[in-house]
Amino acid sequence: MPQIDADLLRTFAAQLLEAGGATPHDAEIVSESLVQANLRGHDSHGVMRIPSYLENVKNGRIKPGKSLEVITEAPGTIVGDGGWGFGQVISHELMDRLIEKAATQGVASGTLRRTAHIGRLGEYAELAASNNMASMVIANTHGAAHRVAPVGAKAPRLGTNPICMGMPGGEHGPFVLDFGTSATAEGKVRVKRIAGEQVPPGLILDAEGNPSTDPHVIYGDPPGTILPMGGNQAYKGFGLAYMIEMFSGGLSAGQCSFPDPPPPLGNCALFVLFNPELFGGFDHMSQEVSQLERYVRSSPAIDPEKPVTLPGDPELRTLATRSESGIPLDDGNWKALTDLATELGVESP
Repeated sequence: MPQIDADLLRTFAAQLLEAGGATPHDAEIVSESLVQANLRGHDSHGVMRIPSYLENVKNGRIKPGKSLEVITEAPGTIVGDGGWGFGQVISHELMDRLIEKAATQGVASGTLRRTAHIGRLGEYAELAASNNMASMVIANTHGAAHRVAPVGAKAPRLGTNPICMGMPGGEHGPFVLDFGTSATAEGKVRVKRIAGEQVPPGLILDAEGNPSTDPHVIYGDPPGTILPMGGNQAYKGFGLAYMIEMFSGGLSAGQCSFPDPPPPLGNCALFVLFNPELFGGFDHMSQEVSQLERYVRSSPAIDPEKPVTLPGDPELRTLATRSESGIPLDDGNWKALTDLATELGVESP
């Protein structure tokens, strides 16, 4: 299993993307997004995505060089269309616009439709926090990528529909809660499939509704399913996914889940930013966030070797480790990248 320096991997990723048809601007933004996901331990949203991105560029489903198209706009809202451009590029353009609006309006919200995969939602919460703003981001899979069945059923009807909430002001960095509403992200199942490994028990079912650890069942015909988040209270995870489906697809003028969709490509999304200065004041919020963090972390640990974990802690720990020692990539996913490099005439690290 290779360990790749982040700067080296970022350069390699950008070279692959550009050689595969992305513009230099697209390649810079997307490679940074993917490597930042790897650095924080979210390998399902990291460089393993490059082969599928470029396959969709090759077949014309992803359109390089696209910019945010504003469909409608009001003082505190934007409805945007990505024209099936790279999702990270379009999302950053929308975030820049919403940060400007929230600075004067207090709250700014925006939607996206027809964007390719927008990546790790946490990066947008981190961007908002770096501008002293709180945020919420949710997304569906533009009506496609059915992976999760309703509780008690065996045919998938929804995507893994993530939600992310971010708040500035932590002692070590912003608090970022970012998770799919399913028991595991589809990308993590895909990582296991490419690596030739099994999925941990309790996460997926085969097409007949039986527990499985074989990642291939998710992509079969008929497909298996990923369980909703929540264990024996999975109705909570599925209910949250259902609401996210409606908010993302309905408010964006995009699509909610529908029968016989095309192969998955991207997202509809809803972004909401809050400027604390125009609510109770940024200083007040910071004081409350700080005292809350101290109080919660002071709770005695059952195991002293496992201290209290707050939103964002695992990512910050992984970021520190991988920034120093490099990003580990399993042999299967690394081979997929180096094979692609050979095909595109790019020198592998």
